[in-house]
Amino acid sequence: MAAWVCTKCGYVYDERFGDPEHGIIAGTLFEKIPDTWVCPRCKAAKPFFAKKKV
Repeated sequence: MAAWVCTKCGYVYDERFGDPEHGIIAGTLFEKIPDTWVCPRCKAAKPFFAKKKV
């Protein structure tokens, strides 16, 4: 599982937890999230997310 960071606001999408408040269940890979999904904090589109370095 990986984490992805919004480059606009710093929100972290963690694949382990998903985004259940917005219909994305835990374990959903970032690549599998619909392209219509946006950052819950700033509404940035998926292309504004970068894979978090570990």
